[in-house]
Amino acid sequence: MYLTPQHVLLAGATGLTGEHLLDRLLNEPTITRVLAPSRRPLAEHPHLENPVGDPQAFLPQLSGRVDIAYCCLGTTIKQAGSEQAFRAVDLDMVVAFAKRAREMGARHLIVISALGADPQSSIFYNRVKGEMEQALRAQDWPQLTICRPSLLLGDRAEPRLGEQLAAPFSKLIPGKYRGIEACQLARAMWRLALEEQDGVRIVESDELRKLGK
Repeated sequence: MYLTPQHVLLAGATGLTGEHLLDRLLNEPTITRVLAPSRRPLAEHPHLENPVGDPQAFLPQLSGRVDIAYCCLGTTIKQAGSEQAFRAVDLDMVVAFAKRAREMGARHLIVISALGADPQSSIFYNRVKGEMEQALRAQDWPQLTICRPSLLLGDRAEPRLGEQLAAPFSKLIPGKYRGIEACQLARAMWRLALEEQDGVRIVESDELRKLGK
């Protein structure tokens, strides 16, 4: 019998989508615990556990059983400083987080990837996202949901010039290529947690927008 998740593990709670998702999780009456490790402190809440520091250092120390894991980790090559540093976050850290979540009992992983993710892509960003998806599939999750949003729209703490310039145009593009609001993506990710569909599910941006209305 499928049960609504009560104990949640969340990575990336300080990011654009992660902030919206955390707020939603903490306001869901069925959620009793959100374990959200982060580099900087989050606002206190009775249902929130927030280990603060270097995620790579305390990841093995996370404890307690969780039902579901959300991964909203992600950066840009510019923010990371190099392609190698980008891979360390968007591939290595995501895979390590997912492995630990599985060890803690999570049977469902919902992860943010990207439109065009493909391990064979000639575009570095898309290739890394594709490699990440491939690595998560290899972990043999009972339920793995991969979200592939297009351009994420919203007010970031650290604005990205390229996204700001592209945002007005992305709203005019049809189908899965149209930009999606981070709050919509967060709502969609919560709704996906309530669906019982074993195996791997790829959710493209147009479907995410519908789920997030």
